[in-house]
Amino acid sequence: MQDRKRRKIEREFGVPIAGEILDPQHWTQTALKKLPLDGTLNTQELFGRNAPLIVDVGCGNGRFILGSSVWRESFDHLGADILPVVIRYATRRGNQRGLKNVRFLVTDGLNFVEKLLPKGSVTELHCYHPQPYHAPEKSLERLLTPRFLAAVHRVLVPDGQIFLQTDSKAYWDYMKSTSAHFFNFSERIGCWPDAPRGRTRREILAIKRGMTIYRGSGIKLNNLLEDDLQKLESNLPMPLFTTESYLHKLDYEENLTRQRE
Repeated sequence: MQDRKRRKIEREFGVPIAGEILDPQHWTQTALKKLPLDGTLNTQELFGRNAPLIVDVGCGNGRFILGSSVWRESFDHLGADILPVVIRYATRRGNQRGLKNVRFLVTDGLNFVEKLLPKGSVTELHCYHPQPYHAPEKSLERLLTPRFLAAVHRVLVPDGQIFLQTDSKAYWDYMKSTSAHFFNFSERIGCWPDAPRGRTRREILAIKRGMTIYRGSGIKLNNLLEDDLQKLESNLPMPLFTTESYLHKLDYEENLTRQRE
């Protein structure tokens, strides 16, 4: 009887990362190294088809977007992060799983959404645990601003969805109140049904430490026009809240795990 080949499953903190590591002859290339100097990404050219698009802004090591790519083959996926090191991890994993419906790129979140994504092209936009920037002098570097949310609104298809998550109560309060101007937004109580142990590495670490995770999603308000979006950008408050000091230790632990990856 022929020996059954053992599947190569990768785990992080005991939680499997979706997909299995294939033999090298089946690997693909998921890195998007050359970005357009002018204009937006041509997703149909990238993936060789016209399919609904899911994007992950600040995708980290790719855990969520890899899982979505594995389980939702009829969707195309883009994951972006400003840190080249985490994109290398995500790309390696995408390659090793032979995925053809995901690409990873290095860029900041605002540039990704505002400059690289075509308007009306995104079915779902996910943004999990954006950097809260604890130092008061860096508060204006926070990603979730009225400008960013207006840009998200522009790139979503009609009835497109945004998914947000954080472990900072102060950031969550700001996210929830500001997002409600652009989306029919509601808080989710409990874990995401597809990932009860966590969609991201940060979420897994926070859950293991008994911390509260704030989750929510919203559907695009289709009646907002460009003039409305510009007024919201100008009039809504910026994220000038004070973050919680207990998050500093988790930030440190997450950075340590990233160095060991």
